[in-house]
Amino acid sequence: MPYRDEMLEAIVENPYYCIVVVDKDAKVTYLSKTYCDFLNIKREDALGKHVADVIENSRMHTVVETGKEEIASLQYIRGNYMIANRIPVRIEGEVIGAVGFVLYRDTKEWMEMNAHIKELLLQLEHYREQLKAKHGVTYFLHDIIGRSQEVEYLKEQVKKVAPGDVSVLIRGESGTGKEQFAHSIHHLSNRSNQPFITVNCASIPEHLLESELFGYAEGAFTGAKKGGKPGKFQLANGGTLFLDEIGDMPINAQVKILRVLQEGEVQPIGGVETLKVDVRIIAATNQPLEELIEENKFRKDLFYRINVIQMDIPALRERQEDIHVLAKYFLHKISVRVGKRVIDIAEDVLNCLMEYDWPGNIRELENVIEFAVHMTNGNCIEMEDLPAHFHNEVGVSDKTSSLKELVEKTEKEAILKALKRTNGDKKEAAKLLELGKSSLYEKIKKYRIIVP
Repeated sequence: MPYRDEMLEAIVENPYYCIVVVDKDAKVTYLSKTYCDFLNIKREDALGKHVADVIENSRMHTVVETGKEEIASLQYIRGNYMIANRIPVRIEGEVIGAVGFVLYRDTKEWMEMNAHIKELLLQLEHYREQLKAKHGVTYFLHDIIGRSQEVEYLKEQVKKVAPGDVSVLIRGESGTGKEQFAHSIHHLSNRSNQPFITVNCASIPEHLLESELFGYAEGAFTGAKKGGKPGKFQLANGGTLFLDEIGDMPINAQVKILRVLQEGEVQPIGGVETLKVDVRIIAATNQPLEELIEENKFRKDLFYRINVIQMDIPALRERQEDIHVLAKYFLHKISVRVGKRVIDIAEDVLNCLMEYDWPGNIRELENVIEFAVHMTNGNCIEMEDLPAHFHNEVGVSDKTSSLKELVEKTEKEAILKALKRTNGDKKEAAKLLELGKSSLYEKIKKYRIIVP
């Protein structure tokens, strides 16, 4: 048997490829010496950590969650592109972990392959820019960053919804990335080669909104362009019209939009003929439309027209496990753009970011990282590089919380601590909290707690 152990060790420590093994919680249980050397870390520092905190852009946790293998997947690590295979490990049909292989032979061969991949990606980026210029698509599904169950679920929802022509209503707080999801739906749809037109209903003055949406005929009003002007519906014909902040749309414009959706035709201002249009509607809002309906500020019939499929984008504070991933993603993106070599974020900074409430969501996080990249004098972001309000008490809102909010916050924290003490054993956590098991399950679902 010693021969077998020596042979196995020789295989996994092969210098021609890197190996990582994770358990069912996506925590690193093994990292080959070759991989440690490549990542410039000590094995003992990696073991027991979540794989996404050890390996840049890792998807090992996704393989564990989905149970689906990923073969020949392109992965960006430490400034280079690599080819990775990720395979779930099962015992009696249950996924108990995953093993990943990053493939390369030697430095010379790897650099040649990496240069080839970079060349192909530059070509791909060129085609993406052409697509953006022609059809208005800026974001794609892989631009939506996150490892939480909520994000993975939403990505799967996008894939299911995209092929049809059904209207989609995307709801979520400001800064959660609603526009990214809208772009992704269009890109994966059968209309992807047609225009994607965006209208921000909150930024266009009310007296101009109708002409922007439906266009106008020549001589419709003083100052009208010769020959008239097509509206957003005409420009989006055959493609997708994204109505952002639709809750701010004036009621009179809502009536006309409803007619377009029902009849499939528009009438430009000052025009005498109607024009046939074929558009798919994706709308987004951060407002409670049901309350606006009660206040007669939003039409109920329009609400039902646009709300065939509803996607709810969670706030960043509701998916805390994405904060680390997003922070490091923005760090790389911004440092490359500004030309500074900032490659890491200090542990106490990451903990601080985790504790903050993020009222501005992902947009605020990106701004904070950009601020820190500009402020730092080193290659690692430290606490002194963060904006001033992070040096005060973290996570405290400017407004006084209601009793209900304080109780819910305390309850959620108690459940998280109990689950941590019991290593995710919900039955033991319920005993610790003196709660019924079903009650604990309901609260875990209510607070969207990810069980470790």
